[in-house]
Amino acid sequence: MSLRIEQIEESRRKQRPASDAELAFGRYFTDHMMMWNFSAEQGWHDLRIVPHQPLTLDPASMILHYGQQVFEGLKAYRTAEGGIHLFRYRDHLARLARSAARLCIPAFDQQQFADALRQLVLLDRHWVPESDGCALYVRPTIIATDPFLGVRPSQTYLFYVILSPVGAYYPEGFNPVRIMAHDSYVRAVAGGVGEAKTAGNYAASMLAQLEAKKQGFTQVLWLDGKEHRYVEEVGTMNIFFKIGEEIITSPLTGSILPGVTRDTTITVLRDWGYTVSERALTIDAVLAAAADGSLDEVFGTGTAAVISPVGHIGFRGKTERVGDGLTGELSQRLFDHITALQYGRVPDTHGWVERIDL
Repeated sequence: MSLRIEQIEESRRKQRPASDAELAFGRYFTDHMMMWNFSAEQGWHDLRIVPHQPLTLDPASMILHYGQQVFEGLKAYRTAEGGIHLFRYRDHLARLARSAARLCIPAFDQQQFADALRQLVLLDRHWVPESDGCALYVRPTIIATDPFLGVRPSQTYLFYVILSPVGAYYPEGFNPVRIMAHDSYVRAVAGGVGEAKTAGNYAASMLAQLEAKKQGFTQVLWLDGKEHRYVEEVGTMNIFFKIGEEIITSPLTGSILPGVTRDTTITVLRDWGYTVSERALTIDAVLAAAADGSLDEVFGTGTAAVISPVGHIGFRGKTERVGDGLTGELSQRLFDHITALQYGRVPDTHGWVERIDL
């Protein structure tokens, strides 16, 4: 299948922000997008790069009624030499394929998509920010488009990719956040779609998030959906706890998104000689460790923030401080190392980085 490219007219090109300092997350979008259609008769067809444009959907499209949708989030980085890197993008595409399978969306050719994605990024390469901490965010999305009211998998789909230059996630510094555990709301349950990156998981998290913010917390620490005891994720990130000499993160039990940054973090920590356990951990054990001083650090991991240190944990009206309440040494070291990998400042020994502008 060939890739069709329709470049935007010069007169219609968007004005980039004057400086990278003006960038925020998800506010600006580049000149082009990628689109790919599926039908039961033709399979995936008409792969194309076109000017960024609104979507035209029938109001009966199944995505709008039954939420059959998946998406991904990854980044392109500009190196100090001016090259462009993609970080673990093939792992993101593999996860997208797994999410699609969970939502009954037909499989797509990952290599063909990867080739087109590289061309899209290179076409809009002048949008990749140059400042440290900034990047070009890549958002692939697949939606069900059948104009049909009835609960069944759609027979037509639209796969599209948009690009957004984003600023540093911590423009005011790499500071710890306050998180609050909930035992009345859950993000997902084993056997559901928690392990898929689908919009419904995020919609379901918003009420608890708003309540946490009203109480002075930044994010929600999600507990398991069965016993409401075991820590699973924080906000839209996976989470790690350093208790003594052990670093603990929840196992992938089917209710947790298998984060690419989570896997990167586990691999790097083990490379450094740390003991990393993927095991169940109760909120009571976390708070007890915070109270007796053995909880040294807590941090979330995700594409947007990379590493997000946690300074305080609240639960049932009580708040415990993590360590000294400041950014931990390990959190800082991880953030510095993983971002250095992404920008090509340190050797990549795992084959995670691919330079695409050669």
